Amino acid sequence: MSKSQYETFETWWPYEPYGPGASVYTADTQPYGLYEDTYRPAYEAQAYFVTEPVLPRQGGRAQQAGSVPQAARSPEAWSAPDDEGASGPETPADVGGRAARRRRERCAERPESAVRRLLPQALVVAFLAGGTTAFVAKDKAVELTVDGKQRTLHTFADDVGELLAEERVPVGAHDLIAPAPGTPLASGDTVAVRYGRPVRLTLDGQQHEVWTTAHTVKGALDELGVRAEGAYLSTSRSQSIGRAGLTLDVRTERAVTVMADGRTRTIRTNAATVREVIGEAGIGLHGEDITSVPLDSFPRDGQTVTVLRVSGSREIREEQIPFAVERTEDPTLFKGTEVVVQEGQPGLRRDTYLLRIVNGVREKPRRETSEVVRKPRKQIVKVGTKPLPHSVAGADHLNWDGLASCESGGRPDAVDPSGTYGGLYQFDARTWHSLGGTGRPQDAPEAEQTFRAKKLYVRRGSTPWPHCGARLRG
Repeated sequence: MSKSQYETFETWWPYEPYGPGASVYTADTQPYGLYEDTYRPAYEAQAYFVTEPVLPRQGGRAQQAGSVPQAARSPEAWSAPDDEGASGPETPADVGGRAARRRRERCAERPESAVRRLLPQALVVAFLAGGTTAFVAKDKAVELTVDGKQRTLHTFADDVGELLAEERVPVGAHDLIAPAPGTPLASGDTVAVRYGRPVRLTLDGQQHEVWTTAHTVKGALDELGVRAEGAYLSTSRSQSIGRAGLTLDVRTERAVTVMADGRTRTIRTNAATVREVIGEAGIGLHGEDITSVPLDSFPRDGQTVTVLRVSGSREIREEQIPFAVERTEDPTLFKGTEVVVQEGQPGLRRDTYLLRIVNGVREKPRRETSEVVRKPRKQIVKVGTKPLPHSVAGADHLNWDGLASCESGGRPDAVDPSGTYGGLYQFDARTWHSLGGTGRPQDAPEAEQTFRAKKLYVRRGSTPWPHCGARLRG
């Protein structure tokens, strides 16, 4: 059997395959032995392994064949001439020695390759060391107290605002944050958040809407500066205040002076009304007694309340309500004539007056109530607008002034004692209306009465005036 010549090639570095077709292996395993299906850990692997056998030379050149493991060849194949043409069998030791020499030569020829391999590792180590230092430097141990609940935590927040946002602590306009949200944080700092609580406060009768961060009524009063010594509180001082707040009524202690029956008393009280103050002073109210300030008003500090003793009675008085007069024009009546169509009637009002004696002094009567018993009825009067006649034929030459002087004394509104006859010429109502007059004759003007008398004379002569008719001729 003729001898065959072999050449061996090993892998230079897993990250830089050497030669075409060379296999690349991970850092975990490397080929174990000469067979491709056996492996061992990378830290036990040798620096080389056989990858490609070389077929015997033909015509002075080596031809490369497919990948055939060296161990698969027969023992006779180990005898082959070396590179210098030496003959004789070649052992595995010779092959390993030659590979080691080549490896040393390559390391000597490429020192920069080793530097490139070590530089990434050094950079990774430096990066990790620097990152760890920065990580440790930003971590802070902070004590956070939220509405009395305390806890210690680690944070990377730069300031108080970032810490509250990181911990999802909601804050509002009425909440207290110490230190302020923009304050930088350092390890060992303490941050406190106290939530605001609404208090609907009624202080000495006046209502207020205030906010407090205190958890109890006593703390809220201290925070608001309310003097609680001797004060009345609608709830206990130890009462807790929830986030929803509460309603609180506070009446501080005040000095009030009460004057009654010639005596003066000054007391300290937290009463809600003047009536309570008078009762605490031991003063009774009777009948019509009154006070200088309303009994239901709130007593102020330094206020003086006077009690007035009242006695007296009430008196009822009736008074007339005058009626109104309505005048309307009537073209059928002579000028100066007024006829009452509807008689007016006065109304009636009943008033109640209080007659009081205050501390022994009688006061002017004061009207308390007024009641209309009867409403007034207006009076309607017609006023004539018709022009007066100048004369009546056959009667103008007579002495009408003498007749009027005899009948009525020359008075147009004269009425006889019986009430039957009236006016200058003492007409009765029937005769007056038959002559065209309206209303009562004594209400008509003098000219109209004289005109109606002349018409009556034309009709009947001087007969209507049996006693005074002769004066017409005189």
